[in-house]
Amino acid sequence: MLKLDTANQIISFALGYGLRNNLDPLTAVVLDSRGCAKAVQSQDGSSLFRFQIAFGKAYGAIGLGIGSRAIFERAQQQPFFVEAVNTAADGALIPVPGGVLIKDADGNLLGSVGVTGDISDKDEAAAVAGIEAVGFNAATG
Repeated sequence: MLKLDTANQIISFALGYGLRNNLDPLTAVVLDSRGCAKAVQSQDGSSLFRFQIAFGKAYGAIGLGIGSRAIFERAQQQPFFVEAVNTAADGALIPVPGGVLIKDADGNLLGSVGVTGDISDKDEAAAVAGIEAVGFNAATG
């Protein structure tokens, strides 16, 4: 089970990664294994739609059981499939890197993290840093 304190720690470490690496202001969302928001924070200067983007990255990852990098790659190969899934998700899916699954040491799915604010590869790196800092495994693809 992903506890609130741990979700907040993941966000703290992800945002700290952004600060240390001079990333643009980030927003991070942690979802539990049901896809429900557990925690969210936005750095000062984050723009208006950053929550929806971070949520969409995390939501797509948890919904399809793969990181949003893999969804991005699949969208290039099977655009109609990803469009259909996005329709089923009421348009909430954001198929670009930055949505990362949280797994425990046994490979059990605990939730997902979505980060946005900089370029997608840097968003993903911040999400991975947050997950790994609390001792969990990050699955990007």
